[in-house]
Amino acid sequence: MEAGLEGLSERERRVILHIAKRCHVSRDVNRVLVEHQTFGERLADRVAQLGGSWGFILVFTGMLGAWVVVNTVILGRADGFDPYPYIFLNLILSMVAALQAPVILMSQNRQAARDRLAAGLDYEINLKAEVEIMALHEKLDRIRMESLEGMLEAQSVRIEVIAKAVGIHSMKSVPD
Repeated sequence: MEAGLEGLSERERRVILHIAKRCHVSRDVNRVLVEHQTFGERLADRVAQLGGSWGFILVFTGMLGAWVVVNTVILGRADGFDPYPYIFLNLILSMVAALQAPVILMSQNRQAARDRLAAGLDYEINLKAEVEIMALHEKLDRIRMESLEGMLEAQSVRIEVIAKAVGIHSMKSVPD
């Protein structure tokens, strides 16, 4: 801070500005992310949220079971739509996995970006707290010094009064 604002990063300048204006530095990570989120990013988060849930696993397992039952038992008499070994089902599962994996990776990348943003916001708050604590220490030191100076002045006055009462000349009047 003694070197001026030129040596500070943008984030540190922003914190100093907030301190000078006496306003809050803290921001909601989720709100900051939503402000800059695109439709594709929101969609990737929703797909990852859905794909990583028990509801998805149960529904998907039910659909697989239904596929096997329909193609083996019901349609099995007429060679079915996708008879055993379910080649078409394997193709669909491969396509789902091929599409779902990159979407989940996009969502994980966004989560990593969210974590980096949260760490940055935490840094700003910690930096402001550190500066405020330093200012409080300086204020306490100044109050202590003023108190000690006042006590020393009062002591000097008492010593002068006692010296006059005893008959000793003041140290102030003694030449060097």
